[in-house]
Amino acid sequence: MKKRRAITFSALFTLLAVASLPVTAGVYTDDLSKCLVSKTTPEQKGVLVNWMFSAMSLNPSVAKFVTLPDAQRKAFNVDMAKLFESLVTVTCKSEMQLAVRYEGNTAIGAAFTVLGQVAGRELFSNPEVAKGMSDLERYLDNDKIKAALNPAK
Repeated sequence: MKKRRAITFSALFTLLAVASLPVTAGVYTDDLSKCLVSKTTPEQKGVLVNWMFSAMSLNPSVAKFVTLPDAQRKAFNVDMAKLFESLVTVTCKSEMQLAVRYEGNTAIGAAFTVLGQVAGRELFSNPEVAKGMSDLERYLDNDKIKAALNPAK
């Protein structure tokens, strides 16, 4: 039971590192990643994004801007736990077993990191999100950016 909790915690914790360096994985971890990405519905990816948002909102840098009731945070955790459990015990069970057998428990975390990255990309591709992010351009000094990117020779 302790080992299972460590594996689960490790995998879920790794999901929060979506912005980390690209994952290097073996063939079995790749297969698990492909299964997770291809067999996770848009609604399930939404569950993942909600859970990641909930967890990230606890960071002191953003916590002051987010009010998330404990009941909602709990609901996000329950939904993510059900999704995680379903993905590793039913949907991608054989891929998960092979990845862990041949590449170790870190395969789960690595594969879920890929799923988190895909879900994040889908989140940012939403037209409203993309529009909100493009507002950044209004505050950039393009001349300074160009000068930094093209130093005098």
